[in-house]
Amino acid sequence: MFEAAELGRHVAKSDYKQAEPELRARLLETQRRARAAGLPVLLVITGVAGAGKGELVNRLHEWLDSRNVRTHVFWDETDEEKQRPRWWRYWRAMPAAGEIGILFGGWYARLIDDAREGRAGDDDIESELDRIREVEHMLINDGALLVKFWLHLPEIEQARRVEARRKDPKSHWRMAPETAREANHYREFIDLATRVVRETDTGEAPWFLIEATDHRFRDLTAGRTLRRAIDTRLENTHDESPVKVSLAPALPAAETARRTIVDHVDSDLVLPKREYKQEKRALAASINRLGWKGFGARHPVVAVFEGWDAAGKGGAIRRLTESLDARLYNVIPIAEPTDEEAAHHYLWRFWRHLPRDGYWTIFDRSWYGRVLVERVEGFASQPEWARAYHEINTFEEQLAAHGVTLLKFWLNITPEEQLQRFEARQETPYKQHKITPDDWRNRDKWDDYKAAVNEMVIRTSTEFAPWHIIPANDKRYARVEVMRIAAEAVKRGLKAKGKKG
Repeated sequence: MFEAAELGRHVAKSDYKQAEPELRARLLETQRRARAAGLPVLLVITGVAGAGKGELVNRLHEWLDSRNVRTHVFWDETDEEKQRPRWWRYWRAMPAAGEIGILFGGWYARLIDDAREGRAGDDDIESELDRIREVEHMLINDGALLVKFWLHLPEIEQARRVEARRKDPKSHWRMAPETAREANHYREFIDLATRVVRETDTGEAPWFLIEATDHRFRDLTAGRTLRRAIDTRLENTHDESPVKVSLAPALPAAETARRTIVDHVDSDLVLPKREYKQEKRALAASINRLGWKGFGARHPVVAVFEGWDAAGKGGAIRRLTESLDARLYNVIPIAEPTDEEAAHHYLWRFWRHLPRDGYWTIFDRSWYGRVLVERVEGFASQPEWARAYHEINTFEEQLAAHGVTLLKFWLNITPEEQLQRFEARQETPYKQHKITPDDWRNRDKWDDYKAAVNEMVIRTSTEFAPWHIIPANDKRYARVEVMRIAAEAVKRGLKAKGKKG
């Protein structure tokens, strides 16, 4: 595969000096157009150690307007990164609309390192390659341009560079720590790289192999390729792309389902006040103990609360948090995205709030807005919300793989109960802020939302992240049921963690 990048191509110094000014001018113009179009560009630069990845990145910063370029390096994991799912560090580096994000090695360097060092077996490698393809597909579907450069050196050239840098104290500082180490295992590295590049070289995210023996050829080729990739994308913005096809399974259209999952919820379940107080007190003590036990065991918990307007999400969350020490949790209310959040993939803002190991994050509304309010209100196109089921399952699977206990609650009330609560809010001065015109408009679309909830549960209730449908006409019953399910799930999570440990 890499023979194509071992042809000995080079650019004369005089030719480079002549070509560079024009390339810089065209790159800047292309960058300006991409920013105006709100196109996020993700540039992954990796390859053979010693090929000049750092030199190329410095050159691109020189040629581009660096105010809109962000470079991210993924060397040793920080303690903060180790205490979150593997991909958290990469999602934090995703560029906003109109920006260029440069990823040194990206998600590829870690995979190759783990395989070469024996930390990943064949099944682990294949699983991570699947994850990479899924995430890249997800980013491209959301509108990002992904450009992947592999900088290549022949074995003899790499060895020559390493030896020269070892002998020259002035150049030694420019040799990254892994360069000398990897030079001793060139063939092993290339065998792994061949597999990784081959299996992630797709039509929507192709690899560009760049011969790096001559630095002038390397830099001009990379600059021209980046410019051409952005220009091509901008020219084809309005074309229909095959990657817009939904990844959602072929289930019957939700809109045609007259009888849905929420229709089977027993809305008559109630909990007498005396029993409520007793059970709540016992569960609160249990959750408090579990919270501290989870902190000691570094066990993270993520709880998601969805439900009808006025279903009692806030009250259920308060009963849960009252049981925990305030130092152990964060509650994240999800409303309309900010400008910064809207400039990224919709999952980006949720990745940012994932808890460190040992802590809880509770979402009041969540990423399910993509297949609920955004779907029903038309804020997301049909291809966008249709493929979100697969994207969400992939996201939640990564949380589960890290050991997160993921709790998903849908608080269900009847239309009649919702109407009573709306009217009570309007009549009670200190509750009037809870009722808005949007609540009434959403109520008019009850059947549309019911169909969306039905499809959401069918497609995203998995063995690692099941939905819990909570009858919530009686607030006491709903609150205790949420506490009971949370306590049991955390107990199971801690038990599983203990077995693994």
